[in-house]
This record gives sequence, C-alpha cells and structure tokens, in this order.
Amino acid sequence: MKLLTKLWHQYKGVIAYLFFGVLTTVINIAAFYLFGTVFSLYYQLANVIAWLLSVLFAFFTNKVWVFGSKYTNAKDFMSEMGKFFFYRGLSLVVDALIMYLGVSVLLLDKNLTKLADQIVVVILNYFFSKFLIFNNKKK
Repeated sequence: MKLLTKLWHQYKGVIAYLFFGVLTTVINIAAFYLFGTVFSLYYQLANVIAWLLSVLFAFFTNKVWVFGSKYTNAKDFMSEMGKFFFYRGLSLVVDALIMYLGVSVLLLDKNLTKLADQIVVVILNYFFSKFLIFNNKKK
C-alpha cells in the first residue's frame, strides 16, 4: 500500500496529464471528424477548429488539475494563458505539417493521419506545459 501511495504522489501529475490528455485528444479528434467529415470542411480548417476547441478545454484542465497552477491575479493568469496559447500554436504548426504530409503528400486517410499526428502533439504539449507554461516559478 505504501508503494502505491508513493507511486501515486510521484506520478500523479503524469497520470492526470494522461487522463485529461486523452479527453483533450478525444475532443480534438471528434471535432476534426465532425467538421472535416460530417460537415465536409477542408481538412486544415477542420484541424484548426478542432485545435481551438481542444486547447480551450486543455488550458483549464491543465491549469487546475494537472499542474496545479495557483496564479490568481489577472496579470499572471493572462501571462500563463498567453504562453499556453503560444506554445499550443507551435504544436498546431507541427500538427498542420504532419496533416499536410500525411493527407496531401502521402495521400493517407485524413482521420487516420489525425490519430497518428496526435501522438506527436500530445508529447510535445506535455513538455511545453510542464517546463515552459505551468512551472509556477516567479522570476
């Protein structure tokens, strides 16, 4: 029991990130499918809409439940949110590039490409969030 408690305290941030990361990824993939397949929008436009919806969800879940960020004043909150959207914007560029290569160059299915693409994006976003956004270090 002590080992489980120790492991939980040691890895709870990673476990929470994986849990909310899965939910964020589900939102992203579902929105991409909805806008790209059901509504037949251009796949890159569907990708940006899916990104926006999932990033809004991810910001609040990561801030509160994953990294336990405690900034309460408006200036720090906006700074944190700005960094979050900036780095998620960088991962959107990677996302769009993978989608372009998979769909337009390699002619792969857009939904399967999106699934594979999310593995790279989730890993990239974890490192951005952990080390550059929600580190709670005051300078």
